[in-house]
Amino acid sequence: MYQHPHLAWHETMELHELTAFQTNQLENFKMVVNDVSNPQLRALYLEAIKSLEHNLKELLQFYPKAPQWPQGTRQSKNPGMDLTPFYAGQLLGFAKIAVRTYAAAITETATPQLRETFTKQLNAAIQLHAKTFNFMYEKGYYPAYDLPKLLANDVANANRVLAL
Repeated sequence: MYQHPHLAWHETMELHELTAFQTNQLENFKMVVNDVSNPQLRALYLEAIKSLEHNLKELLQFYPKAPQWPQGTRQSKNPGMDLTPFYAGQLLGFAKIAVRTYAAAITETATPQLRETFTKQLNAAIQLHAKTFNFMYEKGYYPAYDLPKLLANDVANANRVLAL
């Protein structure tokens, strides 16, 4: 069986989406785990943290196979870092999930008034996503049109969070 020397573009974008999502969630979990007082729930958080760390380590192995991989990309350490990109990514992830959830809910809705409400809220979620994406793009937090930079950001962010 022929093996291509690099990942396909579409699977590279899925790799990006999963890496960015899990990195953001891992950072969030690591930020709050010490605030979880219930031992059983805290154990679940620690399990999730360990699982996400494992997932990210596995996913990062595929980045060198991505198209136009930028050579020499390294993890950067910034102890007094600005958390604005993290918070923006968290909001963007929420908006994306909200759009998908409302779209699925609309297909299950039989009551016209509820469908209308879901549609109105879907449109609001789409607007929130667009505004958040534009904020991130303008600030350089989400270089959506520069694949090498996008992938380099994924690697740097995942490595930074893994090191926490």
